[in-house]
Amino acid sequence: VQLQASGGGLVQPGGSLRLSCAASGITLNYYGIGWFRQAPGKEREGVSCSGSDDSTYYADSVKGRFTISRDNVKNTVYLQMNSLQPEDTAVYYCAYRFTGRGSSRCELGTSYYGTNSWGKGTLVTVSS
Repeated sequence: VQLQASGGGLVQPGGSLRLSCAASGITLNYYGIGWFRQAPGKEREGVSCSGSDDSTYYADSVKGRFTISRDNVKNTVYLQMNSLQPEDTAVYYCAYRFTGRGSSRCELGTSYYGTNSWGKGTLVTVSS
């Protein structure tokens, strides 16, 4: 099983980026997928997650700015990030958690995801 996050980069405040999390070795519609971020010197924190029934959840800090979506045919989960601010600067990771098909279970806590459930991160830098 492998998750690969991509789409990070340098963007000015107020700008947008779309991150992708491509999964291989699992069928996404049996899994919840979470997006997390870790800024320098800070703990990894949950940003958004998507249940296998397409339910979505967001951290308060990104509500109204970020949108998570999934394409089960492409086995990919996306994180559309708008109105980016310098405090959004971090390495962004995705992780998977088996929940069964059609489940609204979705967790923003990192402890719910196994050690081997994480993909490599992608760096997002918001700076003028």
